[in-house]
Formats: sequence, C-alpha cells, structure tokens
Amino acid sequence: MPNLTKITLDARELEHPKPLELAMKALRELDDKNYFYMIHRKNPIPLLDMASEQKFHVFNQEDREGNWHILIAKTPSINLSELIETK
Repeated sequence: MPNLTKITLDARELEHPKPLELAMKALRELDDKNYFYMIHRKNPIPLLDMASEQKFHVFNQEDREGNWHILIAKTPSINLSELIETK
C-alpha cells in the first residue's frame, strides 16, 4: 500500500453541526494519497449517506467504549478496514 496521509478529526467533544461541517471540508481535500479518519461519540448517518452518494468508500466501526471510528477514502484501492485504530 502506498504511503497514505491521514486527515484526522476527533469529533467526540464537538457540538452539532460542527462535526459534519469539518468532515465535509475534509472530504473535499481527499485524493488518492490520503484518507479521512473521524472518531465520534455516535454513528454519523448523515455524513455516511453524503459520502456514499458522492461515491466515497466508507468503513465505520464502534469500539468497546462506544466511540465510532469512521474512515472515508476517495480511492477504492485503499483498504480502510486495515487502517482502523480500535482496541
């Protein structure tokens, strides 16, 4: 896998609508050399729906503490499940 740049957003302490606004800004910056990694206290369904509609590749998973890890990439060759950082 090529050397990828991670664009990170820890949205656990942010109030609505800030996480979605920051995530959408990050998605506009995605290309084949980076991916977006967000940690959130809930599963951000509106973000996931928008990302899917725009043909982004999405992987999300809840960890044992109840935090959601959301990974989004523009390039289908990036295996997002290998990049998740849960315990």
